[in-house]
Amino acid sequence: MTDLLTLEDVTVRFGGVTALDAVSFVVREGQVCALIGPNGAGKTTAFNAISRLVKPASGRITFAGEYLGHRDPAALSGLGVARTFQNLALWPGMTVLENVMVGRHHRGRVGFASSVLGWPARREDRELQARAYAMLDYFEIADVAHRECKGLPFGTLKRVELARALVAEPRLLLLDEPASGLTHGDVRELGDVLLRLRDEQDMTLLLVEHHMQFVMGISDYVVALDFGRNLVSGTPAELRDSPELVEAYLGTAV
Repeated sequence: MTDLLTLEDVTVRFGGVTALDAVSFVVREGQVCALIGPNGAGKTTAFNAISRLVKPASGRITFAGEYLGHRDPAALSGLGVARTFQNLALWPGMTVLENVMVGRHHRGRVGFASSVLGWPARREDRELQARAYAMLDYFEIADVAHRECKGLPFGTLKRVELARALVAEPRLLLLDEPASGLTHGDVRELGDVLLRLRDEQDMTLLLVEHHMQFVMGISDYVVALDFGRNLVSGTPAELRDSPELVEAYLGTAV
């Protein structure tokens, strides 16, 4: 496996607070990599730095060998990076199909409005809609394609957001607490879906997550942060009984 995403000594400051302090890690192509740590460890800040939503004070972030420091956040999708959010960022008054189609608008020349608002149809619009339907089929939610997102079960909405992220055919998918708010059954199904993405779609996944059983069950590699710094990293088997990790979460040395 080759290195796909690399963070080298990334530091992020908010005023006098150092949220990330020289954090470094690598996500290899085809991996499910989890970023974990207690509240305030810097996980979301790392995600936002990768997504270009915050600007590091120092350090380098590269994707597929390309330095991201001068890239606009909107350009990342075109490079092959997609992201979901902890709080669902869906349009409640739009249909499921329309929400999914939004995820690929950057690839089109005609634009999203043409497809959704019924302006002159072009081959590009039909291809976009076909791709969106294919994603809905993949996530087994095609039966709600023409329903508004408002009122749908939370587990279904999580699948809609995944479909929207994947319709753009990214190489790297960033998942911000994907198991948050899900039932135990939904968490198990989500784990199966993410492993299918890795195995069937050649997808590389980087997730921030608090659900340790979920993390240890699907991850190939785990990076733990604490107080904005690298704490420990390795495979789930290597980290399962890590004294440093237990101390960071429980506050007690083992």
